[in-house]
Amino acid sequence: MAGGGSSDSEEAIVGINVTPLVDITLVLLIIFMVTAKLIVSQAVPLDLPKASTGNQDVQVVFSIILAADGATLVDSKPVKNDDAILEIARERRKANPDLRAVIKADSAVTHGRVIHVLDLLKQAQISKIAFGVTPVPPMAPAPK
Repeated sequence: MAGGGSSDSEEAIVGINVTPLVDITLVLLIIFMVTAKLIVSQAVPLDLPKASTGNQDVQVVFSIILAADGATLVDSKPVKNDDAILEIARERRKANPDLRAVIKADSAVTHGRVIHVLDLLKQAQISKIAFGVTPVPPMAPAPK
């Protein structure tokens, strides 16, 4: 007896129960909110350097070079390992709060090493990071 009455006759259900629809909608809303937060937080912020003109202040750049043989250079000076970058970055950040870091990694350097250097820069509270690349000349159009 769907209607809740005490009659013996079978009556058709006239109303629609919207409670399951509301439950499903709320669950989907929560899933979307959680996954959207995860997607946004995993992004790597990049701030690529811009060309400066004579009227603007010169940007201070913190250069990190990761060589394929394992060597690490900070501002063209060798350091003993990647972990030494953290203290140097903290000192340079104290001197200039608007410090920009540029990571130039050889193509043979592992992804994990680059991410480790990114993590060290984040610990030093440097958020403006760019990656150095070698420009590739445009390809010639194919002959017809």
